[in-house]
Amino acid sequence: MRLRLGSALSLVCLSAVFSFTWYAARSGNEGTGLDVYQSQFLELRQRLLFAEKENRKRSHELNSVLNEIKRVVGERTNTSTNVTDSTKWKVLSVSNRLPVRLTNIQYYLPHLQEHEDGIYPNVVIGQGRTGVSLVMGIPTVRREKQTYLMDTLNSLFYEMSAKQKNDCVIVIFVAEVDSEYVNIIAEKIKSSFPNEVFSGVLEVISPPASYYPQLSNLKETFGDSKDRVRWRTKQNLDYSFLMLYAQPKGTFYLQLEDDIIAKPEYIEIIKDFAEQQASNDWMILEFSQLGFIGKLFRSRDLPLIVEFFLMFYKDKPIDWLLDHLLWVKVCNPERDAKHCERQKAYLRISYKPSLFQHVGIHSSLAGKIQNLKDKDFGKNQLFKAHINPPAEVSTSLKVFQHFTLEKAYKGTDCFWAFAPVAGDYILFSFFQPLKIERYLFKSGNMEHPGDKLFNTTVEVFPADDLQPVEDNAQNFEKTQDGYLQIGAFENGVADGIINPSIGKIYALRLSIHSSSPVWALLSEIFLKT
Repeated sequence: MRLRLGSALSLVCLSAVFSFTWYAARSGNEGTGLDVYQSQFLELRQRLLFAEKENRKRSHELNSVLNEIKRVVGERTNTSTNVTDSTKWKVLSVSNRLPVRLTNIQYYLPHLQEHEDGIYPNVVIGQGRTGVSLVMGIPTVRREKQTYLMDTLNSLFYEMSAKQKNDCVIVIFVAEVDSEYVNIIAEKIKSSFPNEVFSGVLEVISPPASYYPQLSNLKETFGDSKDRVRWRTKQNLDYSFLMLYAQPKGTFYLQLEDDIIAKPEYIEIIKDFAEQQASNDWMILEFSQLGFIGKLFRSRDLPLIVEFFLMFYKDKPIDWLLDHLLWVKVCNPERDAKHCERQKAYLRISYKPSLFQHVGIHSSLAGKIQNLKDKDFGKNQLFKAHINPPAEVSTSLKVFQHFTLEKAYKGTDCFWAFAPVAGDYILFSFFQPLKIERYLFKSGNMEHPGDKLFNTTVEVFPADDLQPVEDNAQNFEKTQDGYLQIGAFENGVADGIINPSIGKIYALRLSIHSSSPVWALLSEIFLKT
């Protein structure tokens, strides 16, 4: 058990007081002299207790300075070895320590002085990835009616390339202290995104119960109810914890919510926009006009931002506090509001059209319905058109409304059908045998990323009988009705080259081998001849 210097001196002081009192009593020296010495020793004890407190504070400050020195040295080492365009975007962080670190966090949350483990997150899922360009933080809490987290993750990963996955981390912060609920969410994420969990691009953390102070005696302000004040106060603490955990992991931090959808190529757009900034004075790059969604920060600025949040976490919502921080930094009280807005515009720069849209209807605040939509988001392109060879298309799936297979094949809309069952199929029959070089089928889209095809194979019906070859790689499994299995859907996508040995084909079929709990949506069909 560690004994700090201040604590040791305090014990010495108390021991001296008790020893002197006992000795004086034995010697008969009681009265005024004893009272004076006791008073002096008690005063000394108070000074030592104060010194202990200051020692603890200086220790935290020295740790912070040491970490900053490490970061600067790491940046210089990184930039001196290879100064390229990519290093403007990617500056490696040195520290990968797990505790949430902020010099004055115990001042703003004094209960943490008695709960030192309150700043250590529970890392439920994670490979400890650091040194990436972009860290995306997503807080999530238990909702009474509907959860949107899986759809949000599907949307973020939908068009993310392998290279981008290797250079980012998505941190899911389950802001609940119920370990059973946290584990349920973690298991859902593991089963839905096993490759992302294994590779380290996806992490799940939760806070210790001791992180949160008592939230029962909060002052009601701005006409908000007691429940709403408590909800927004806890939300401020959640954001702060997540941002400090993410800070040492990468160069930039992007704040998201658990009920959004993203536009295609959003990572590339964010990267390019950040690199295009002529001035280095910006503090926030906005990629959504709503609340605290789509806000990009430099990771090195996060401690300052979080410290400001924690100063006033009980007083106002997070987006108001962020605006006040900008006001404090650049607004002149002697100038008018228009001048202030112009000055803040140098620190907060918006990208249009917005890259993220809010889709959640049921708020995490019980009973609250919110139909917030970002008008700058525009309409998402929900399908991708290609010129395909003439064919007759058919399916056993029950089509939803006007989203027919014919329209998807011609590139005028997506194909959308009710949940498939084992034995369902999608068939493309050519009017004459064709030599197809490549196939691409993409299921799901940005608004419905979860409506994918699962356990589905790609099959072709050859025009001529195939002769067995020595190379086993060219021997295909044959179905009872004569089709050859040449591929399968993985994570909602089937993309492959058709072996030239197959020759011309009469038809191509997608065969579904198990029932699905979700609908099926084809957003892209491409057959290259």
